[in-house]
Amino acid sequence: AAAVLPVRYFYLQAVNSEGQNLTRSPPGETPFKVVVKSLSPKELVRIHVPKPLDRNDGTFLMRYRMYETVDEGLKIEVLYGDEHVAQSPYILKGPVYHEYCECPEDPQAWQKTLSCPTKEPQIAKDFASFPSINLQQMLKEVPKRFGDERGAIVHYTILNNHVYRRSLGKYTDFKMFSDEILLSLTRKVLLPDLEFYVNLGDWPLEHRKVNGTPSPIPIISWCGSLDSRDVVLPTYDITHSMLEAMRGVTNDLLSIQGNTGPSWINKTERAFFRGRDSREERLQLVQLSKENPQLLDAGITGYFFFQEKEKELGKAKLMGFFDFFKYKYQVNVDGTVAAYRYPYLMLGDSLVLKQDSPYYEHFYMALEPWKHYVPIKRNLSDLLEKVKWAKENDEEAKKIAKEGQLMARDLLQPHRLYCYYYQVLQKYAERQSSKPEVRDGMELVPQPEDSTAICQCHRKKPSREEL
Repeated sequence: AAAVLPVRYFYLQAVNSEGQNLTRSPPGETPFKVVVKSLSPKELVRIHVPKPLDRNDGTFLMRYRMYETVDEGLKIEVLYGDEHVAQSPYILKGPVYHEYCECPEDPQAWQKTLSCPTKEPQIAKDFASFPSINLQQMLKEVPKRFGDERGAIVHYTILNNHVYRRSLGKYTDFKMFSDEILLSLTRKVLLPDLEFYVNLGDWPLEHRKVNGTPSPIPIISWCGSLDSRDVVLPTYDITHSMLEAMRGVTNDLLSIQGNTGPSWINKTERAFFRGRDSREERLQLVQLSKENPQLLDAGITGYFFFQEKEKELGKAKLMGFFDFFKYKYQVNVDGTVAAYRYPYLMLGDSLVLKQDSPYYEHFYMALEPWKHYVPIKRNLSDLLEKVKWAKENDEEAKKIAKEGQLMARDLLQPHRLYCYYYQVLQKYAERQSSKPEVRDGMELVPQPEDSTAICQCHRKKPSREEL
């Protein structure tokens, strides 16, 4: 709650006098009321405070989004009925900055506030291939290898906490997503000087062998694969949903936790899938569904790659994502690469049946088959067998679903994404063998103008020597 995040959040736990969780409140009701306001009556600030999200396990997720900075601080009142609970009211001493306030702090203090983990196994694995990063080699090679007409590469330099970039290739519109998280980071923390390339396309790019000649180069991508060497960041999808939560986005890593459908016992006992036709196995799913409607409800909502199949397989109506969780089992099948819905499915309380895949996102390494999800073969040949297993072993299936959800709640908290981004950039900067520069053709990426919420930064900016 104290960290500068687009949406600040904290958790509440409801227990009775015997210390037992009060697992569910009546539909549409929540026992808690939370008030967030400025400590000083002289400071009138806009703060959006929606109702607490009931996570249906005795815990509630409380979110608030600030649209202005408060100098004196915030008072957070947590009420049960009209009575303060726990140590309420809580005081956050000011200044408390809002998302668009440019006020970066020392990296060590920032990471401590966020409780960033000291190790991220995926980051260690990704950088094992790159003990040293030769910027001169990258400057020569990247434009030739990946920056052609069909390219989707953006060349970034961060210098003195300012972001500069130039686009390489034709398909670089998605730079809006890499821009927004880099700008958000520079408003919060002093980033090291570095120069790097971000791949905006679906597929990882660097397929050279680690000990090969020529050696691989560290392209930063949103998705990794077993046969590539790209350095992986959280996907643009979950990153954007984090930045725009409670504003332009409704499905995000926090909101999903309070919209997980009926309790386990009341969910429909079938496996469920809705999605586009971006992989052939998705068409197989629909065929399996037609042949086994008692086990599987699968439909394609839009045809692009296999338009000739629409007549045969039919087109399913679009469904709100929260409605997926009316079903007890969720089938996760790759799209063009890893299916970016996977983190959201894991945050629900259904059992996830995950297709074996060469593709991965930044957090997959922490997940174990049969502990956090049920694996299914790439060709889906054992899907029906696994659904039958889940139906026959309901308690075990429920346990795996819960373990997966708890792990996802930990790994996919918004502050963890910020930590992950920072640690990737830090590890990269440590390995650069020459100084980053603002190159010809680069332009400054400006911070968004937010004239309605001007803020004054009270932090003393440390010099580079102090860092």
